[in-house]
Amino acid sequence: MGVRFPSPAYVNMENKIKDIFFSLIENAAVLALYLDHNGNIVLCNKKTKSMVGLKTPQIIGKNCLEVLFRDTNNTMKKDMFKAVLDDVLTYKRPRDFECRLLDDHGNLRLVSWNITPIFNESDQIQGSVMFGQDITEIQERENSIKKIDDSLKNILSSINEYALYVINLNRLITYFGMGCETMFKYSKPEIIFKHVSILHNINKTGSELDMILERVRLFGKYESEIELLAKDGVAIPVRLTVNQFLDANGKLTGYIFIAKDITETKKLEYQIFQAEKLAALGQLSAGIAHEINNPLFVISGRLEILKQDKLSPKLKETISLIDAQTNRIRKLVDRILKFARKSTLTLEPVDINEIMELTLPLINHNIPPAVKVEIKKSFEKNMPKISGDPDQLGEVFLNIIINACHAMPDGGVINIITHNFQNLYAQIQITDTGIGIPESNFKNIFMPFFSTKGQGTGLGLSICHNIIKNHNGSIELESQVNQGTTFTIKLPFI
Repeated sequence: MGVRFPSPAYVNMENKIKDIFFSLIENAAVLALYLDHNGNIVLCNKKTKSMVGLKTPQIIGKNCLEVLFRDTNNTMKKDMFKAVLDDVLTYKRPRDFECRLLDDHGNLRLVSWNITPIFNESDQIQGSVMFGQDITEIQERENSIKKIDDSLKNILSSINEYALYVINLNRLITYFGMGCETMFKYSKPEIIFKHVSILHNINKTGSELDMILERVRLFGKYESEIELLAKDGVAIPVRLTVNQFLDANGKLTGYIFIAKDITETKKLEYQIFQAEKLAALGQLSAGIAHEINNPLFVISGRLEILKQDKLSPKLKETISLIDAQTNRIRKLVDRILKFARKSTLTLEPVDINEIMELTLPLINHNIPPAVKVEIKKSFEKNMPKISGDPDQLGEVFLNIIINACHAMPDGGVINIITHNFQNLYAQIQITDTGIGIPESNFKNIFMPFFSTKGQGTGLGLSICHNIIKNHNGSIELESQVNQGTTFTIKLPFI
């Protein structure tokens, strides 16, 4: 049988295919290089020449490392690339690799390479082909998106009054995100895949959760004010929003909880309520005091007339007793009127430390000598001044310190600390080591006529509250039974 040669038509078609193939490689948007087994460049396309800024005679026959890595200051990149190329040729396997190259303008470009060995008919390595894609812009976009994502995460994680967590249909917590660790005091490992009831009121968990999730199933959303539980057992008032968590096909896979801490809002609402209640009580007290004053004047006048008459000793004793009780009523009426009236302030720039120093010597005149009380002072120096009435502020400090002494019938320590609070307020803390106040009494402690003492009108702290309020300040209480009480007063700087 004779030897058959390819037909001219076949040869022409094969040449056309080769031309098309080389045209595709030449005009491709990726770097393309063909290397011999020594790593010298045999062929390269336009993209490669454009990237390195060299012409064909400056590239062909040169080692690829010398052409691609002309920035000789950094030999590490060249060594790493050579190691990858050697790995391809030694182990006869393709490799992917990323590195940065200098372009013809001196800019670093990030290139993703694929290096593949080329074999001859005897399965021997005769060279390798390299394709490189410039991914600089892609990487920059990814970095930009990552920065935005990181910024968003940082913003969300810094919002401590919100907490976002997700549960599955078995009510297990699968995501514990934004603000949760701050609000609930749990770390992620402690709570992931725990039942969501760990965050809900134990006494209401079953019925409350059932109701919430049923509302979400029926109406798609639930929103209400409830209390959630932190790790330390503290109940946190929150505004809770619950939504369905759907997959890509719209199937319900769980529930998203977003809780907003409204502790400060509740405190503000309570303060407003207390202020309104105190104002109403003040008006009522003023009316009652005036009504009591009128007959008191009549009684006092008649007693003075009777004192001038010749009376038996027993009758004089009775009149003296009536007079003493009348004076006691008058003093009580005066304190009621003082509470009810909005006192006129004589404002002037004052130093809180000076007022406190002037107040402390008055304490010994108001407590029994047998009570041994040690007063420790820690006054911040160079405190800015406030605008205040020295007499009224002194009355507040004296009243609170005397109360502290009475709370320590067997003696104890009173710590008085003044502090510059964020360059906004003068903060005064008065702490005793006394019997403390039950938490059930906190809400009434500044109310008029409320007293935990056997004797007393219950107006002292109410008057203190009004004075501090008239100075645009605040007064707060912290106490534990048998451990002590702290009153914290804040007064704005001028």
